[in-house]
Amino acid sequence: MAKDKIVVGITQGDTNGIGYEVIIKALSDARILENCVIVLYGSSRFFGIYRKFLPEVEQVATNVINAAEDARSKRINIINAVPESMAMEIGQPTPDGAKAAILALNAAVADAKRGAIDAIVTAPFNKHTVAQAGFGFPGHTEYLIHEFGCDDGLMFLCSENLRVGVVTNHLPLSKVSAAINADTILSKLRLMNESLKRDFGILKPKIAVMGLNPHAGDGGSLGNEEIEIITPAINAANKEKILAFGPYSPDGFFSIHMQGHFDAVLAMYHDQGLIPFKALAFDSGVNFTAGLPIVRTSPDHGTGYDIAGKNKALSGPMQRAIFAAIDLSNNRRRYEQMNANPLETKRFEGPKHEKTILPE
Repeated sequence: MAKDKIVVGITQGDTNGIGYEVIIKALSDARILENCVIVLYGSSRFFGIYRKFLPEVEQVATNVINAAEDARSKRINIINAVPESMAMEIGQPTPDGAKAAILALNAAVADAKRGAIDAIVTAPFNKHTVAQAGFGFPGHTEYLIHEFGCDDGLMFLCSENLRVGVVTNHLPLSKVSAAINADTILSKLRLMNESLKRDFGILKPKIAVMGLNPHAGDGGSLGNEEIEIITPAINAANKEKILAFGPYSPDGFFSIHMQGHFDAVLAMYHDQGLIPFKALAFDSGVNFTAGLPIVRTSPDHGTGYDIAGKNKALSGPMQRAIFAAIDLSNNRRRYEQMNANPLETKRFEGPKHEKTILPE
């Protein structure tokens, strides 16, 4: 295996959804295999079945392997992480589809833990069926934070011109207020600030923080969380030289495009951040988990049962997730080299932001 190339592990997701279709279509772009080594965790049998549904996709070279270390460049290397006995019912949420998604994910994480792959790109699974199968986590983000033993992590939606993270992930709205405190917000700000430097090469990132209540509490008349929790967290972050600003009212903030003045936005809860992100960047968004020792990205869509097996799924989001995994992994390598050799640097050019100083 070419050691200079980033090794990207892709998990198949739910075998009954659009995972294989978007993976195969995305990997038919030769640019991906030129820029990284691909290891697909799933089933060569399922891959072959879905491949037949895509006659317009040119022949892609595959290589069935037993270990990630055996992966070859310019091939789709497949690790059979799913038993042959598992059934496939295209377009249906089934226990086997959920179990297959979990097995593929577990195999990729095991390889990432021992350093065999640099990044994981996750195809979607169904949160309800994996919960019924005993997954035990609301989603990929929470599972990966637990598996890698991290104290915290950040769901970070990213596109070329917009980055939005959330304080609370997959949490019922009725529980959001009780889950938000100054320490939690400060932890997310630290993660976001470090990720913007390490993963995106931004020297002095500026972060906008959203309020929780309508009109950011309107001076306390519509809620006190901004005064008692969010503002103190921002002040504490500023004392750590984190350039955090706010709290801002989300409706006004996004309606006048203030996000263009910041490198990232921290929202208080899932829909507060994801609704404007998807409205503004749905066609170009990637879900990234900041704070992990490895890079993890995913396309910003679900299992698509209704179009599974019909050759209707668009591969753009999966392709962007793979390219993002490559770029973020390379940025991390440069950042680590910079810290190891701080005197041997040059400016990393970028079209919009002041970039981190990187090594020759």
